[in-house]
Amino acid sequence: MPKRIPMRQCLGCREMKPKHELVRAVKSPGGEVSLDFNEKKPGRGAYVCPDSSCLKRAVKSKALSRAFGVEIPQSVIDALSEQMEDLDVAGS
Repeated sequence: MPKRIPMRQCLGCREMKPKHELVRAVKSPGGEVSLDFNEKKPGRGAYVCPDSSCLKRAVKSKALSRAFGVEIPQSVIDALSEQMEDLDVAGS
């Protein structure tokens, strides 16, 4: 019997992909939004492709704000973009 692969939808491009190929954004119980590369942080999670353009699309369409049920401040969006760009540089 083949092993089941969990699938998640990217908030930016809206494509279904295997969970391990995506980066988890998480809103902690305290309300802090950050990227969770190890998928271990507690809180509400949403997934985006490990590509800064998908994160920008998710922010522009307000999909990230809807997923967490709060308006995300620009300072947090800038920090998320910086973390994603660091991931892009490390991955290349």
